[in-house]
Amino acid sequence: MIPFFCPYLSAHVELSAERRSHIESTHPELLPEYQNYLAQTLADPDEVRRDSRFPNTRIFTRWFDQLLGGKFLAVVVVTDSHPAERQWIVTAYVTRKLRQGESEWKRT
Repeated sequence: MIPFFCPYLSAHVELSAERRSHIESTHPELLPEYQNYLAQTLADPDEVRRDSRFPNTRIFTRWFDQLLGGKFLAVVVVTDSHPAERQWIVTAYVTRKLRQGESEWKRT
């Protein structure tokens, strides 16, 4: 398990071995090469969006000029409250456009 600190949540966000493996297999352009971008996105996002289908899920996004010629990185974080509060990465992906979710916070 890899912990990333997220000031927006005032908590560490976990990346489990199973979720890392999922990201590596479904988004091989992202990991392992750009793992530091996961940390940067959680530490200093451009925008935080609420997933409209899953109310306990947020999508942290950040633009990187160096990511595949200029793309957004989206890191999807689930907040569980039972049995104890826990934040964990369910997936992460590279995108050209932000389509999913409603904006909760945006850098001005």
